[in-house]
Amino acid sequence: MGCSACSASTGGSPLGCKSNGGCSSGSCNRLNVHDWLANLPFADPESSCKIIEISFNNGSRKDYYRNTTLQTFVKGDMVAVEGVSGFDVGMINMTGELVRLQLKKKNIDEANTEIKKILRRVNDMDLQKMKESKAREPEALIRARAIARQLKLGMKLCEVEIQADARKATFFYTADDRVDFRELIKIYASEFRVKVEMKQIGARQEAGKVGGIGSCGRELCCSTWLTDFKSVNTTAARYQNLSINQTKLSGQCGRLKCCLNYELDTYLDALQGFPDDADFLETTRGNAMLIKKDIFKNLMWYVLPESNKQFPLTIERVKKIRSLNRQGTKVEELEAVDVTTGKAKEAEPEFVDVVGQISLRSLERNSKKRKQKEQQQQPRRRDDRRRR
Repeated sequence: MGCSACSASTGGSPLGCKSNGGCSSGSCNRLNVHDWLANLPFADPESSCKIIEISFNNGSRKDYYRNTTLQTFVKGDMVAVEGVSGFDVGMINMTGELVRLQLKKKNIDEANTEIKKILRRVNDMDLQKMKESKAREPEALIRARAIARQLKLGMKLCEVEIQADARKATFFYTADDRVDFRELIKIYASEFRVKVEMKQIGARQEAGKVGGIGSCGRELCCSTWLTDFKSVNTTAARYQNLSINQTKLSGQCGRLKCCLNYELDTYLDALQGFPDDADFLETTRGNAMLIKKDIFKNLMWYVLPESNKQFPLTIERVKKIRSLNRQGTKVEELEAVDVTTGKAKEAEPEFVDVVGQISLRSLERNSKKRKQKEQQQQPRRRDDRRRR
């Protein structure tokens, strides 16, 4: 991984990896958070945030719990929290004022009494139960998929998360349409002997749980730091002058890449300086059509009808031509600029047949005569050689 703490130890396993040297679960950086407010002093310690963010299942899920104990927890501590008719085990992911900022961002009231509580630090018995419950998850996922296939339900099971005390199991699934899984829940409850909860997620959340490497060469944003999934459409690609190619614009989830929204605001701010009514420019050779806008060089590219040549124009030149068109005047030349220098291009000299210049036809005639003479001279040379 990229973490410097993951250098190999004497035993052969990475030091910083929490998955016993496998790095398969991505626990080193999966939805990891750096508490940059941890070392800031506060005047009133009693006013500090009592809510703690806890991650479950190797960081694939997070939730908030209230610390009603007298103990002080730091990031990385394993704690037992309230669960459904029992307890669950998670890892402290964030504490302090940074949690208060996250609660404000997610519109969660800090004084809400429905927030569950932290019970205690984990002991050896809690960890043993958690390991036994997690060991059942792969087999339960295979069996659950087989049952759903037998019932011919239009759904795909992505993950099964069993509570640490094995009293509840959450089945995460994706589906295009509404699924009637009332019969499925009864079968799951009798098969696994747990309380069943079905939770539908989207394709982006599924990719975040599975993980992988994106086309950029880095780990997927949805599996490392991205938690809010905003809608992405092809309009974002058009603003950035990207070709509408579904294979290149789609991520591993089959949806448009979330990174299309990262620089969209920058493009929208830069495009405010471009004229809106400049899709066509009237010239004596026809209407020039706008094909793209270059926000980095402040150029607008046009093409004339029945021609493949592109003309890069400055914004000032386009505004001037538009003002002339409104007055009913058509320009003769677009006055394209050089992309490298940004200055106006010099007019290319047209071919002029100067006096004394040999035409192509005369060259062809001379080449034909030369070939005929060579063919006639070849038999004479052979006769001279024979005589010698």
